[in-house]
Amino acid sequence: MSRSEQPSRRTVLAAAVAAAVTSSAAPAAADTAAGAVDSAQVPSRPVDNRAWITCADWLSGARNGTRAVAGARPGLVLGTPAGTADYTDPHTGTTAAWEYGTWTSPVHRLTVPSTEAIASWNAHTPAGTWLQVELTGTYSDGTNTPWYVMGRWAAGDQDIRRTSVDDQTDGRSTVWTDTFAIDDATTGLRLTSYRLRLTLYRRPGTQLTPTVWRLGAMGSDVPDRFTVPASTPGVARELIVPRYSQEIHAGQYPEYDNGGEAWCSPTSSQMIIEYWGGRLTPEQLAWVDPSYADPQVCHAARYTYDYQYAGCGNWPFNAAYAATFPDLQGVVTRLGSLTDLETLIAAGIPAITSQSFRKDELTGAGYGTAGHLMTVIGFTADGDVIANDPASPSDVAVRRVYNRREWENIWLRTKRYNASGKVVSGTGGVCYLYFPAHPTARRRKALAAVGVR
Repeated sequence: MSRSEQPSRRTVLAAAVAAAVTSSAAPAAADTAAGAVDSAQVPSRPVDNRAWITCADWLSGARNGTRAVAGARPGLVLGTPAGTADYTDPHTGTTAAWEYGTWTSPVHRLTVPSTEAIASWNAHTPAGTWLQVELTGTYSDGTNTPWYVMGRWAAGDQDIRRTSVDDQTDGRSTVWTDTFAIDDATTGLRLTSYRLRLTLYRRPGTQLTPTVWRLGAMGSDVPDRFTVPASTPGVARELIVPRYSQEIHAGQYPEYDNGGEAWCSPTSSQMIIEYWGGRLTPEQLAWVDPSYADPQVCHAARYTYDYQYAGCGNWPFNAAYAATFPDLQGVVTRLGSLTDLETLIAAGIPAITSQSFRKDELTGAGYGTAGHLMTVIGFTADGDVIANDPASPSDVAVRRVYNRREWENIWLRTKRYNASGKVVSGTGGVCYLYFPAHPTARRRKALAAVGVR
């Protein structure tokens, strides 16, 4: 998001939500039986994560035209397609026929009856293929949501324009770009379980297929709060993460959310991708103006861009972009404290965090924002946060040290006062985590400690 103090995407979209739910691009199909309900232990934080990643996971779902594949990284691919469907791309006006197959997860009963849910996926979509992720669930009163589209996605941008879908609501819940949300949490209504449906598409008559390695969702019920309890500083450590400024790209490629001024999310993503060894080839970067510094940031902006949201800050799209690099996974989740972040940093895992604040609320930032992504790379001996802040005038200036108490509060709160004195929302600890497809035992333990499989 842009650094400037402006309405959040949820505030903007709320004014545009219609009562009717946009229909799915997938053809009408009979809903599968509920199947086995996942079991899980009661969590220690108001967040529930579930991901399907193993061959057994893929076999547990209902498959129609798809099949599970084993191997070092099990996944789901198209088998004999279930049929053919037309899709009219709303951003190009082009209508094309696509072969498709579906996979529907078992019911996952949330250990945290949730006010919000965000899906994540990791996939390879070669040219001529794309995918759609949908979510349906059951409310705490026993009634069901519609099938909501959580994203139509391809790694490239030649076959379809990757997109979120606006105007999806049943009057009790709404999808805001990438987030399912209960409309009025004060009523006590919650999402108690959900299923995910994955639809894979390919050009008719070909043997092409997407490969999906990870699919899941994070449900949460973070209480409304203007302040959060202070955590106790833990072990100091700083990770060596590449530093990139979004500001040096101001005015570049304005077709992607007006250029670099709004590229905090893809800039942060590229930093961590390269920390894990992800590199773009000269061929992949050949489209970028050779006079531009850090062309990989321009590339990240283009390939995270959501054509409906008209921005590069779609959370799952950033995680999916990270997973297009060999042997990387990406998820969107919520953490509960800086202690969680310290656990990850101690294991060598940096994190991308989403926060909003006034200029006077974060000492040394020099700006206010309704939504901004930073890369947390460590903690000082005093417990202060070391962040690679892309809202910096140069790559050299990206490394910042922010006051622990200030930073913790602006990241974890759900309510705040903006510069006009109006009560607006906070992100409640949202972060992206990118990590190896085969993490070490120490990293698996750290991820498990913060609720990520």
